[in-house]
Amino acid sequence: MLSRTADHLFWMNRYTERAENTARLLDVNYQTSLLPQSDAVAKAGWQGLLSISELLPTYREKHGDITAKGVMDFMVKDESNPSSIVSCLSAARENARAVRGTLTTEVWETQNQTWLEVKRMLKAGEFETDPSQFFEWVKFRSHLSRGVTVGTMLMDEALYFMRLGTFLERADNTARLVDVKFHAVESDFYGTANVKDQEYDFYHWSAILRSVSGFEVYRKVYRDVIKPERVAELLILRPDMPRSLHASLNEVVGNLKMVSNDQSGETQRRAGKLRAELQYGRIDEILATGLHAYLTQFLDRVNDLGAHISRDFLVPSAV
Repeated sequence: MLSRTADHLFWMNRYTERAENTARLLDVNYQTSLLPQSDAVAKAGWQGLLSISELLPTYREKHGDITAKGVMDFMVKDESNPSSIVSCLSAARENARAVRGTLTTEVWETQNQTWLEVKRMLKAGEFETDPSQFFEWVKFRSHLSRGVTVGTMLMDEALYFMRLGTFLERADNTARLVDVKFHAVESDFYGTANVKDQEYDFYHWSAILRSVSGFEVYRKVYRDVIKPERVAELLILRPDMPRSLHASLNEVVGNLKMVSNDQSGETQRRAGKLRAELQYGRIDEILATGLHAYLTQFLDRVNDLGAHISRDFLVPSAV
């Protein structure tokens, strides 16, 4: 396969996954902002969301003070923000258009219809009318895109590069979510634990689990009250949790193997080593050595893995 074609397919799915992840983060923040809480706590939640995406300086430069409306507009409608939902869906559609001949009709029409519909919805003010309904729609369109891809695409290199993009993006985003959200709870509430704080913790952890469709999964796996260390274990080490780091790396390793070439040995080794550490890791050891340090290193290694994948298979990025 031509490297340019592989590049478009890889990034088409990365952007689709990024739009879904952004919708998930915004939805969980919007839902928790409706709970009784101080203005400072609410503001910290929106600031944490910007930190996850490394967009805090850009936001401050453009909008100044952090407000719920400002952050949601910036992360949903702002076309100058490359990580906004509208920018991600536009980029996904443009990448799909560039390789229209490689895609099935159903995959192309799903991407194109998503872009046309999101423009219509934003113009009609449907996002402002019901933000949660809009976020559900974005998640549904991403689910639809994945389902149509798996259900109609030939199982060849095109499909493997698309899935590589999806799961590399998912690993990156889940790691960011766990890192920022754990840090927020630790700094805001663990120092002065009382009944009110414990109630907030329950809703906070529930919201984190719901943001990765993990609330029912947690109940089924652990059958217990929500505990932070178990939330971390579920989202980092469980191979049967679809959005966990371990499950994402399993997919990355598997799809890398399917597209391997003469020069990709080192990339496969790095992916395999990272997956092995998740496979044989223990949550108590990770927490003992420091969750933030662990996840920061994980993100660095995922970004490095992405750079190696680009070097081995995709269009070289301009330096």
